[in-house]
Amino acid sequence: MNDFTSSFWGYFIAAVSLGGIFYCAYILATQMKFKLKKGEKAQVTGHVWDGDLEEYNNPLPGWWVGMFIATIVFALVYLFLYPGLVAFGNAKGWSSAGQYKAEIVKADQQTDALYAKYMAMPIAEVAKLPEATQMGKHLFQTYCVQCHGADGRGAKGFPNLTDNDWLYGGTPADIEHTIKVGRHGQMPAFGAVFGEEKVRDVANYVMKLSGNPAYNNMRAERGANTYAQVCVACHGTNGKGNQALGAPNLTDKVWLYGGSEATIVETVTNGRNNVMPAWQDFLGNGKIHLLSAYVYGLSHEKK
Repeated sequence: MNDFTSSFWGYFIAAVSLGGIFYCAYILATQMKFKLKKGEKAQVTGHVWDGDLEEYNNPLPGWWVGMFIATIVFALVYLFLYPGLVAFGNAKGWSSAGQYKAEIVKADQQTDALYAKYMAMPIAEVAKLPEATQMGKHLFQTYCVQCHGADGRGAKGFPNLTDNDWLYGGTPADIEHTIKVGRHGQMPAFGAVFGEEKVRDVANYVMKLSGNPAYNNMRAERGANTYAQVCVACHGTNGKGNQALGAPNLTDKVWLYGGSEATIVETVTNGRNNVMPAWQDFLGNGKIHLLSAYVYGLSHEKK
């Protein structure tokens, strides 16, 4: 109900709910007035089916009336105890969100002892335990595959977790910190600043840094000057990046979006904006510790 922008809808739903219940009660009350006198037989209503199947105007059965009354009473009690009367709240203070949080807390309490065993161990050691690896894998397949893939190799715009190329560092502490608080990596857009020609020059210089033989040497020489004036602030004089800033290493052949001239031009022109969500509040320390160990193990497996 928080999605509604006006309190009117809360009162509207309350009115519809109560109006429907009281209307049913009114219909029941009017129908209960009809009774047959002693010795009187019910009359047919005139409705006939299949030639001789007629409808009689009999009084409502007592057991049926009792069940109907019980249903009306139950509905009123339910609306009072639970949030059926949206605008007026409910006596139990219940909400689906509150129930979900309570179930999460209960589940965490049941598994805290299990996670505590691994929390006392360094992440690198946890990564060596088969049972911990399986638990971490289940967590990864639940929460991480949507971006990083089932095998952890990522996709365009989503890092590969199985190699040793890390934007923010690949130590156990770095990985755990990344999962806990998330990351927000931004590459500014320089298209309007550089202009089309300078963008292509810088792109060719970056291609030269990474050892891509398709670069244009003349453009790369001009791009080196622009790089030294602007790009060096994040990527460094040697192009090896800066993990403190999340600036990628431009000298290897690992690309988040692609290493062709067209893709690099697109990146420099429009910039990039990547977000890794923070999982601290949702997963808690125990699950994150196991998940960190699994991710750390992905890049340290024996090939």
